Amino acid sequence: MVFKEQTFHGLEPEMEAEIANRASVEAAVANALAIAGGIDASDVEVTMENDQIVLTGQVGTVGEIERATAVARAVEGVHSVQNRILLGGPPLNERH
Repeated sequence: MVFKEQTFHGLEPEMEAEIANRASVEAAVANALAIAGGIDASDVEVTMENDQIVLTGQVGTVGEIERATAVARAVEGVHSVQNRILLGGPPLNERH
């Protein structure tokens, strides 16, 4: 076999370890939101962009938005959180 040095046009591809780490942090935040009290996170999506957790979706109250940010920040491996969650739907205490 002949090996030749890798060349990249534009951005160098992400390393698989970085992708796996990003996926594990996203999963940890999503799980923490799912089990946290005081928030219905069923309509919240968690992604990681540039070492920052991004929360999107809808919840019923401003308190749930604030709670989602606090829960996400408490997860190991999270350095910063950008909360893009919007108000929508009935408050948590009126959901079935």
